Amino acid sequence: MRIDRRAVMGGLAAGAVAPLVPAQAAGKPLNFLVVGDWGRDGAEHQRDVAVQMGKTASASRARFVASVGDNFYDDGVDSITDPQWASSFERVYTDPSLQVPWFVTLGNHDYRGNPQAQLDYARVSKRWRLPARYYTVPGASLGLPEADFFFIDTSPMVNKYRDNVKSRIAQNVAQQDVRHQLAWLDAALSKSRAAWKIVMGHHTIRSGGSGHGDTPEMVAMVKPILERHGVQAYIAGHDHDLQHIVDNGVDYVLCGAGSEVRPVAQVAGTRFALARSGFGAFSLTRDTLALEFRDYLGASVYQAQIAREVRAKAA
Repeated sequence: MRIDRRAVMGGLAAGAVAPLVPAQAAGKPLNFLVVGDWGRDGAEHQRDVAVQMGKTASASRARFVASVGDNFYDDGVDSITDPQWASSFERVYTDPSLQVPWFVTLGNHDYRGNPQAQLDYARVSKRWRLPARYYTVPGASLGLPEADFFFIDTSPMVNKYRDNVKSRIAQNVAQQDVRHQLAWLDAALSKSRAAWKIVMGHHTIRSGGSGHGDTPEMVAMVKPILERHGVQAYIAGHDHDLQHIVDNGVDYVLCGAGSEVRPVAQVAGTRFALARSGFGAFSLTRDTLALEFRDYLGASVYQAQIAREVRAKAA
């Protein structure tokens, strides 16, 4: 049997710093933030978003931050001593509540630099976590064994980045084995016995963003894997906005508004879409994933609850 796993609330909320969406199930929630498309030396509301992230993380006692790619504009970083580590990261996300693990994915702009430098930085940073280009974080390591998180590397999957063979991004993505990654994701999701399976990556699957919209390769290659394994949510960036879309049992959440934003429109399945700098705040329990979007001024602009789908055990 199945139960309806969505009860969605939307709309703008006036004022600053409304309460984080409360979890509707017993037990201590796992709270975390998600931000994408941010690294602009503090400009384009990046610093404003960082301030509000700090306030939210402090109030909710967030256990980690997830970065869904395009961590440094326009051309990534070159090394672990690149000045952008200070100007776009260390000196921007300064609140004590943000000195928690940052689980990172790479975006296309990161591939325009030296993506390996971002893996190398994880070896010298107390909070930057990028152990591989795609990896799993068991929820048990974060205090919630009912969840597993899967971070994927989406740029190598996009054909257009390979077209200009002389470009740096083409040379970087050409070194990555897409089939191997897809097989890993399929196997890792199949092996997971967690009630919640949450996948994060940079590129969109479903999106009404004016910058990119749906990513055809992701729709063709990744979407079927998510659906086959009962993944409840795919969280991404790439389009510079805040979106929540539901399609065939998967909630697509876009948190690509860490600095600059672009116009966004509603598409089939849209629950919410807003072109305003901000981030996502999540509260996860065994039965419920609570989502809240907050803007760069601290206003709560959208709230939703995603209930875990319950299936009857096989006799």
